[in-house]
Amino acid sequence: MGINTERDIEANLQIGPTDKGMVRLFIEADGIEIPMDFDPEEADEIAEEIRAAAQAARSLKG
Repeated sequence: MGINTERDIEANLQIGPTDKGMVRLFIEADGIEIPMDFDPEEADEIAEEIRAAAQAARSLKG
């Protein structure tokens, strides 16, 4: 499975700060919960990657 493989899975994504000063991405799907914690600098890098991917996706749409 890769980035271009489509799947018919519903998931919920929550993003927010933790009480320990981390940024948490919390993913829930089919009874599975995945908490992913990042320090603020890592979260900024992830946000930049998401913005770059969004821009690339826009350019593909034409």
